[in-house]
Amino acid sequence: MNSCSMPSQTIKNVGIIAKPRIAIAGELLPKLVAWIESRSCTPILDENSSAYAGRADGVDRAIVGERADLIVVLGGDGTLLSAARASIRRDIPLFAVNLGGLGFLTAIKIEDLYPQLDRALRGELQSQCRLMLHSEIVRDGKTIATYEGLNDLVLAKTEMARMIDLEAYIDGNFVCVYKADGLLIATPTGSTAYSLSAGGPIVLPTVAGLAMTPICPHMLTNRPVIVPDTSVVEVVVRGDASTYLTVDGQLGEALFAGDRVTCRKSQHFTRLIRPENLLFFDVLREKLKWGGR
Repeated sequence: MNSCSMPSQTIKNVGIIAKPRIAIAGELLPKLVAWIESRSCTPILDENSSAYAGRADGVDRAIVGERADLIVVLGGDGTLLSAARASIRRDIPLFAVNLGGLGFLTAIKIEDLYPQLDRALRGELQSQCRLMLHSEIVRDGKTIATYEGLNDLVLAKTEMARMIDLEAYIDGNFVCVYKADGLLIATPTGSTAYSLSAGGPIVLPTVAGLAMTPICPHMLTNRPVIVPDTSVVEVVVRGDASTYLTVDGQLGEALFAGDRVTCRKSQHFTRLIRPENLLFFDVLREKLKWGGR
């Protein structure tokens, strides 16, 4: 999706969501909390952040999402995905600092934390509005679960030696029955995650589309397909092989024969603060080592 301006309201409550078991966080959090308070802002810490800072006022991530005007995410892309879901019903920006590994989404480097955050608090940085997915599981005619995700939705086998049969439709039109290890539906943001590893295309964040990628298909002619983000994708589980639905690699549940999974663009989006002059292809060159030897 396209870049969008920071919210016009004054930022007074700064949430912090941190990844557990990060060595540097024990040194970083007390200083960051003091820095935020020196800007006349109130820090709202999740339980991990509170433990790092030596405090006892940590709250659930969903509460951080409800109260904060901006959320500082300390960790990797997985921590950011969790923060995106925690703040999904609020149009608040996420300031993601890479303390993890690859970090496609957590593009702000630790050495740039304070100058970039200072600019963000003053409303000087742009943010990108990233498309999210809404999915529903229908069983025996009833919706039994709904999920929202930033990266992807995956239907995958759970048994080692068996493939699964997935009957796919786009806007009510039959596509095919995938006989594969699974099927993955990714947003442009998620195109550089599991979808990329499964052979899916890299999709620029500004492209209004979804990528459907079969995982290890039996027929090599089953190739990834990009559909408009206005499409409704439906997948029906066929056969008796065990199947599991996963959203963003973090949420999910078992599926059974006859279950229908519906996936469409969510009415919500994630607002990511990005460093100035950082282009998508800059990230690809850095993270994927394009042009390297």
